[in-house]
Amino acid sequence: MWNETSRPRPLIIAHRAGAALDAENTIGALNAAAAAGADAIETDVRRTRDGALVCMHDADLRRLCGDMRAVADLDVATLRSLVPAVMTLRDALSASHPLGILLDVKLVEERHLPQIIGEIVLMDAVERTLLGLRDIGLIGAAQDIMADIAVLAFLEKPDSAPEARRAGASWFRLWQGDATAERAAAVRDAGMRLAVMVGQPRTIPRAEYPQFPVGQVDRQGLERLRPIEPDAILLDDPRLAGVYR
Repeated sequence: MWNETSRPRPLIIAHRAGAALDAENTIGALNAAAAAGADAIETDVRRTRDGALVCMHDADLRRLCGDMRAVADLDVATLRSLVPAVMTLRDALSASHPLGILLDVKLVEERHLPQIIGEIVLMDAVERTLLGLRDIGLIGAAQDIMADIAVLAFLEKPDSAPEARRAGASWFRLWQGDATAERAAAVRDAGMRLAVMVGQPRTIPRAEYPQFPVGQVDRQGLERLRPIEPDAILLDDPRLAGVYR
């Protein structure tokens, strides 16, 4: 699905599996997003101490349950005792079918990529998976492992689309506050598709960005994106995307 060349409207990607609809990164949120008409779900990938790939956004559990420990320092059984609804990557790949799935890989070491891609292959999910990577080196490494897997570049610099394309990415993320017509054109000139992430990119708001936290937007904000014709929009509540129906 990620390689289709023309669509009448942007793909609607439910951020953190649909965080406005149920607990983030859970099967409950995912199912609610599917029922609300999302085309794909986005979820995060981290690794536990005993090697399980789990769908957790934060590096630690402070926000979710008040536990200061890091996900990477816990085994999966302990993690599930603290956050019972946590999904493994395999859970997410299975439950999301037949929707698309965008994986925001929080792991920054190349050595984790074979395990992640291996799970995608095992679950027969290559064609509907978009691999979100935050480093040029990781993009190149993923392409070395599997050249036909679609990659979205989650890069910090909004003007780095050409570099991302050279590394092998086929999609590029712009934050809503950075999504100008000029940058959208640059992404397409580089031969890539454009995904827009709504809301603020940082915990400390910046005046030049939208007023809403990450993943949140109103209908007016979505309407303002229409002129740049994004190929996909990431947001917490896919019901708002009715403006594009």
